[in-house]
Amino acid sequence: MNAIKATVQGGRLELQVPPDWPDGTAVEIHPLGPGGPAGDDGPMTPDEIVCTLAAMDKVEPLTLTGAERTAIEADRQARKEWEKAHFDEHADKLRRNWR
Repeated sequence: MNAIKATVQGGRLELQVPPDWPDGTAVEIHPLGPGGPAGDDGPMTPDEIVCTLAAMDKVEPLTLTGAERTAIEADRQARKEWEKAHFDEHADKLRRNWR
């Protein structure tokens, strides 16, 4: 049998089960957290650790040149100035939406 998902609405579960599940089928329900099942499955196995470390070793460090750092800072500053210049316009939109 495949897993199904449900949503809590008004203190009740709303779900749709496959039609081939007979009446009386026992199910087990666990809440899902942001990253998966609540409580996780426990610590990583040694094989999972080896695979994770191998993948991390393949990642090249991010090295920026002076010109790239300068360009990023200039872009950040330009965005900051734009946001400051348009703040009132956005605040007015929000106020209108809350009325």
